[in-house]
Amino acid sequence: MRPFSDDTDPAAHAVQLALLRGMTAGQRLALTGRIRAGAEAMAEARLRATYPDDDDRRIRLRLAALRYGDELMRRVFDWDPETEGR
Repeated sequence: MRPFSDDTDPAAHAVQLALLRGMTAGQRLALTGRIRAGAEAMAEARLRATYPDDDDRRIRLRLAALRYGDELMRRVFDWDPETEGR
């Protein structure tokens, strides 16, 4: 089987697959949640560095724009990421 990415060694890929296949559905779901939380934390850190004067509400709006897209943000929150920034 081809690795998930071109920079993954085939032996490392085999280990990854073995570990994933050895997990229960609950363990895989928990891992997915931790990966998502980590990605969101990195996105928030980037936003806080880019917009240091923003309060928590604006940071949450910017995070929501990344997650849900511009159209939903305009329609539901009356907040335009194109104008406000991402």
